[in-house]
Amino acid sequence: MLRDELKDALKTAMLAKEEKAVGTIRMIMAKMKDQDIAARPSGNTDGINDEQILSMMQGMIKQRRESIELYKKGNRQDLVDQESAEIAIIERFLPQQMDEAAIKDAVAKAIAATGAASIKDMGKVMGELKKAYTGQMDFAAAGAVVKGLLG
Repeated sequence: MLRDELKDALKTAMLAKEEKAVGTIRMIMAKMKDQDIAARPSGNTDGINDEQILSMMQGMIKQRRESIELYKKGNRQDLVDQESAEIAIIERFLPQQMDEAAIKDAVAKAIAATGAASIKDMGKVMGELKKAYTGQMDFAAAGAVVKGLLG
């Protein structure tokens, strides 16, 4: 399970005195705990599953990439480096990410599977991709490919 992997990585980072890794993993675990608590009212007492954890971590990476763009505009290289280091640590826990060719192939299959014909069907296609490729695909890149093929 991903939870156990995170706990083991935290212990290893603490023993190795890797402060950046310890801080980032603790941040992941805190966000995961928040999500666990938010899921309780719907009857989920065991916490979020691995797929939801992967989705959460992808969201964390997306937030950091957006921050990097802002920090670059503000000439804050120190903050760009910090966010980039956090992205690298978070990505250690994600499955191998798909390359551009694999994303195009997956999008084409999702379009065929959903019968999408226009840009209005983009939501269906993205939903299909998220079901099949959570944690493996950069959905921002996939969205651009979907727009290109349907638009």
